[in-house]
Amino acid sequence: MKKLQNLIELIFFMGMLVSCNQNGILYENGALSPKDGLASYEVVEGFQVELFASEPLISDPVDMAIDENGLMYVVEMSGYPLNKSHTGKIKILKDNDGDGIMDESILFADELMFPNGVMPWKNGIIVTDAPYVLYLEDVDRDGRADVRDTLLTGFSLSNPHVNVNNPIYGLDNWIYLSHFGRIGSRKYEEDFGDLGDEIRFWNDPDGPFLPQNANGKNVRFKTDGESLEILSVKGQFGHTFDEWGHHFLTHNQNHIYEEVLAPQYLNRNPDAGISKAAEDVSDHGNSTEVFQITTNPDRQLFSEVGLTTSTSGITYYSGGIFPAPYDKELTFVMESVSNVVHSDKLTPKGASFTASRMEEGREFFASRDYWARPVNMYIGPDGALYVLDYYRRIIEHPEWMSDEAIEGGDLYDGHNMGRIYRITPKGTPSAQWTGGLELGESTSIELVKFLSHKNRWWRSNAQRLLVDRKDTEVTPLLKKELRTGNAVMGRLHALWTLEGMSALEEEDIIIALHDPSAGLRENAIRIAERYMEGDMELQAELMKMAGDASAKVRFQLLCTLGDLDGKNAKVVREQILFQDIDDEWVQLAALSAGELGVEGLLRETIQRRGRGKESKYDPFISHLTEALGASENQKMIVSLLKQGLIINSTDPVSLQSAILKGLSTGINRNKSGRDFFSPETALLLRAYFDHESDEIRSYTFRLLEILNEKNDNPDIEKAIQKALGRGQNKELRVGYRSQMLKLLLLGDPSTYESEIKALINPSEDPVVQKVALEVYDHIPGASVSEFVLKYWGQMTPGVREAALQSFMRNKERVVLLLDAVEKEKIPKSALGWSRTVQLNQYHVEEIRERARSILAQDDMQEVIASYKSALDMPGDEKKGLEVYKTNCTICHQVRGELGVNYGPDLGTVHNWDAKALMANILVPGLSIAPGYDLWKIEMNNGEILQGVISNETSSAIELHTGPEQMQTINRQEIANIESIPGMSMMPGFGGVLSEQEMADLIAYLRNSAGL
Repeated sequence: MKKLQNLIELIFFMGMLVSCNQNGILYENGALSPKDGLASYEVVEGFQVELFASEPLISDPVDMAIDENGLMYVVEMSGYPLNKSHTGKIKILKDNDGDGIMDESILFADELMFPNGVMPWKNGIIVTDAPYVLYLEDVDRDGRADVRDTLLTGFSLSNPHVNVNNPIYGLDNWIYLSHFGRIGSRKYEEDFGDLGDEIRFWNDPDGPFLPQNANGKNVRFKTDGESLEILSVKGQFGHTFDEWGHHFLTHNQNHIYEEVLAPQYLNRNPDAGISKAAEDVSDHGNSTEVFQITTNPDRQLFSEVGLTTSTSGITYYSGGIFPAPYDKELTFVMESVSNVVHSDKLTPKGASFTASRMEEGREFFASRDYWARPVNMYIGPDGALYVLDYYRRIIEHPEWMSDEAIEGGDLYDGHNMGRIYRITPKGTPSAQWTGGLELGESTSIELVKFLSHKNRWWRSNAQRLLVDRKDTEVTPLLKKELRTGNAVMGRLHALWTLEGMSALEEEDIIIALHDPSAGLRENAIRIAERYMEGDMELQAELMKMAGDASAKVRFQLLCTLGDLDGKNAKVVREQILFQDIDDEWVQLAALSAGELGVEGLLRETIQRRGRGKESKYDPFISHLTEALGASENQKMIVSLLKQGLIINSTDPVSLQSAILKGLSTGINRNKSGRDFFSPETALLLRAYFDHESDEIRSYTFRLLEILNEKNDNPDIEKAIQKALGRGQNKELRVGYRSQMLKLLLLGDPSTYESEIKALINPSEDPVVQKVALEVYDHIPGASVSEFVLKYWGQMTPGVREAALQSFMRNKERVVLLLDAVEKEKIPKSALGWSRTVQLNQYHVEEIRERARSILAQDDMQEVIASYKSALDMPGDEKKGLEVYKTNCTICHQVRGELGVNYGPDLGTVHNWDAKALMANILVPGLSIAPGYDLWKIEMNNGEILQGVISNETSSAIELHTGPEQMQTINRQEIANIESIPGMSMMPGFGGVLSEQEMADLIAYLRNSAGL
């Protein structure tokens, strides 16, 4: 017995040796040592990756900064996600042996709650730690902060990933803070439900302030105690600027968007009703596809497979050492759940940009290690890209996790780990700046030279130091740089440095307005805006720029001139507007002008449009009629209403539609009452029934909704009965019929329940069925859900989405849906990701817990049991391709190639984990992709057909009865139709493939995008 105990102890000790490094940190449950973690990463060709710092020097890194003396500060947010016991720290890292790798850490500050951002400032650093923005300084230079001042207060203490974060020193000398505002919490409201307070300077209770929690928007400020502003948009964790000051942000699914319309323009004309300030710039989707290479990915309930769900740390590359095409106009963004860094190329597009994927079928930087959690980036003084890897087993917040995962005790696995990687072009030597920098000791004259540096780190820090010093002796040198400097970046930073030093004169601005660089001219206009009031010479110079060759310069000019009254400014604004009217942002900028003259501008726009097909003017016409619809100009509103509703009008339908689109939105927010257009009910109804355009009818319906809010108009009740008859008439157009049925929503749909149910059957057009379901959905109670469950098997793919959505209206229906899923009457895969998230987050606790219990069940264990060893085998991607060709091409393609388009395209499964892939290869019916259900159709002549419905219309169904076998079936020939639950047309491969072939096939499918 003693020998057995000794053997157990020996095995345990040996295990400890294997799973621990020399620092005594335990690496288990999949965690890798820093060396192995480095080896798990792949970077695109032409780049190299170094491990720059790791545990035990640091843990849980979320931001870093390097000051002008070469001191490197790292922010550690160890408390994420729930620990409020002030475990946050700021550390200084040092390289004592000069090898370019950090080997010592000094505790600069501790006792912070959720610190998440750092920026060098004066003799210390600014740190974000909600509800505060702090200033920390080491006065006696012992490496420990002696000063801890509060600069700003009032930010909400909410879920840590949305708290105020990432301070950035802007080109314009303001400090910018990313801030998403409070998000509600069902589980942790007591600890993280803080609503925030007024945002204000801590030491000046009578100074400027912002409304509660800054209305959940980003904030910028100066430490002068006087400058504090809300921005137009919110951002989650991280934000960035390009060289010219264009602001880019990120938020979970939406990996990149730009703040286009600044707050001073957005808010100066409230009557314009401008509700949009940001542009989603990605051309490959806001929630974009990511190419994960993780060996055993770990996901919780809310992590959609294959798409961005957790983006953060967006960074514009401005380091000056990356080779083309990575050298400029490039952004990086983290995706921590998928363990990747995604990159986009920015291309100017009018007032904004387009962001295009840099790599096809792969990511810039990706790890095979599912503990790898890149969350933020930093461009160093060497031009390198520093990637902060939070390194945690779980990165999701428990608000969006299953209770089982939370209770498993893994939330803080990795809390004592963390890595920083340095990415540079191949052949780049190790970091040299780690031995210290002398920028902080440079004279002001020397600092001016750094304004032209190819790396923005040097330019920005030199500008910050010059503005802080306010050394007037260098003013002539800065003015000379502005006028004759060879480097455009030097001229740009000289301009803003002069502005920050309050040394800018009119002549300097005019010089900049004529600079050959469009970006510099754009910035000069921004600056001129602050000086132009009452300065007729400067205004005259601005007016001359209406024909500038740059779209961004013209856009900025249009925004700026919106502050000026008078005929000249109005003429120039209209010149720019009609030159660039295709750009929606130009339209919004024009609308933002303080002195707009809506009626005259509308007449001018319609006149320019003419009677032809110049529909490029129509969106702006809608904006103008919206403004009028919200005004008190009742006479004009009624006149426009009649113009838009005339049947057989001489105006093009597209113009009528544009007018009504704006009016319907404007009247909806009209505060002066709407009774003035009640007499137009007859005109609205006539247009609804008899106008040729479905689009006109849709806006007319919205106006009728507004008019009938009190549900007391007898004319509308009569119209509903007429509309029902037309909706039932199969000889009329499907689009027209569906719009007629929608009119039932203006009354009591329950009156017509039997007629509605009669329209939801396989012999009807799916469009008509969907609208009938939407109307049925508005009848109180659970009748619609009971109907859907009874006839679910007969509802074709085009109808099922509306049927499923009807369950989500109230608690009673949700319970019925969960019952159906639990009994497998409705498969979990049919719910879709968005609806699954809604159920997992349902506001009623008992339903939420039940949903999580049902939807988190693992249906795969029994299926994969016989092939389980294949999951541990290394797979060969090239051999897997041959397995795919032999066994799968008869039914499938990969990204539209290599096979037959019959089953789901397998290019979409590269982010699935190996277990899920194998289970579905063995039993294809386990989780059938939406649209690939197996259907049985019984014909009137007794013939039985089976297949996948690929398309359906009002008259026919296209049925894929086999690979490359399509049959068109007239609906009149169908006696009965029903789906076959849990069945797939695809064959299973249990017993067909060897375990090694299975491993190879999985390896190919998970890397098919890269082959």
